[in-house]
Amino acid sequence: MKKEHILVIRFSALGDVAMTVPVVWSLAHQYPDVRITVLSRISSRPLFEGLAPNVGFMGADLKIEYRGIRGLNTLFRRLTAKQFTAIADLHDVLRSEFLRLRFNMGNYQVAHINKHRKDRRRLTSKNNKQLIQQPTSFENYLEVFERLGYPIKMDFKSIFPPEGSNLSLLPPPVNFKNTDEQWIGIAPFAAHKGKIYPPELMEQVIKQLIDGHPHARIFLFGRGDQEDYWFNQWCERYWVCTSVNQFAKSMYQELILMNHLDVMLSMDSANMHLASLTGIPVISLWGATHPYAGFLGWGQSLENAVQTDLDCRPCSIFGQKKCRRGDYACLYGIKPETIVEKINSFIEK
Repeated sequence: MKKEHILVIRFSALGDVAMTVPVVWSLAHQYPDVRITVLSRISSRPLFEGLAPNVGFMGADLKIEYRGIRGLNTLFRRLTAKQFTAIADLHDVLRSEFLRLRFNMGNYQVAHINKHRKDRRRLTSKNNKQLIQQPTSFENYLEVFERLGYPIKMDFKSIFPPEGSNLSLLPPPVNFKNTDEQWIGIAPFAAHKGKIYPPELMEQVIKQLIDGHPHARIFLFGRGDQEDYWFNQWCERYWVCTSVNQFAKSMYQELILMNHLDVMLSMDSANMHLASLTGIPVISLWGATHPYAGFLGWGQSLENAVQTDLDCRPCSIFGQKKCRRGDYACLYGIKPETIVEKINSFIEK
């Protein structure tokens, strides 16, 4: 009899993969005799290394090594050598569907995610919009494992132990936190314009935080051209600002730092999910998208999702569509003072 071995498939963007971590962690701890292998993009490896003794990771380069049908067939042959007994497709796209089809032709238990696409379309519809909370990604993932015969009770708190991450693993000057300091993380950008709070308004948030908290340190998270442009300006103007990508050489180092923040301010982006995995409170800003689509960070409160009430919201599930009004009022309508007030509620605690 084969030892139980579950293949978990989730390629996609980093934030979507990060949302699988609480579920995989809970699965691994409640079924310690079951082997679990996560198949994802190579960049996601730090999320699963050391997660649990029975969790392994397999990175797949879908653009080169496993590109196209021939590449997927090569990947399938390598996967079958690992003697899986169950396949959990948490992605349900063409690539995972192809792998699923191949596994279905063999003696495997196979289940895939239900993304509730029709209901999500009603949520973003221009006419007859139905603003109804959809099942979260976590609930959708749980349903897949339950169909495979592995019901899960979610008890995930953080990827780090109760005593927290080891801050000394970071380089100076961020390897020590004074007791009178407040550490605030800000991740002000996202993949799409419909999810980005205007930088000129974000700078007002930074100014107000500095005025109200002279002992605060502000850490700016994110990598890319626009991040470099704005972070350089803000760090020159405000000495309390630090661009994290200047010293953090890996995702794991960023996670260590996040674990020591008092609060994180983020868009509906990967950084919201990464910070949530470290067990800290996250204040999230929502423009074209909406928490009702099911993508709020693990353990986060809907009360800390800052958004404007507009008849057109949400207009997009992922934020990639152009603004129907043309003015992005959903983002410009959020006052910096509202955001600062939310942050203060955590700092003052």
